[in-house]
Amino acid sequence: MPKAETRVLTAHVPVSLAEKVDQVAERLERSRGWVVKQALSAWIAQEEERDGLTREALADVDAGRVIDHQAVQVWADSLSTGDPLPVPR
Repeated sequence: MPKAETRVLTAHVPVSLAEKVDQVAERLERSRGWVVKQALSAWIAQEEERDGLTREALADVDAGRVIDHQAVQVWADSLSTGDPLPVPR
């Protein structure tokens, strides 16, 4: 299997964060670079998911699939009572 093409990225991080990376790498018996790649991959995936959800929400708004703020507020206020209302739809 051919080796994946790579590129070096440099970042200045606080010493305390670098020390935590070193600690995790030592605990997992992995390299510092491996830990940073795992963390960066997870963060990128999270940001891509967040972006997708934001785009879906904006499409819902554009299509008029929204719930009136006042209806949500009345429902939320009812949650602290003995008789909560059903979720507004």
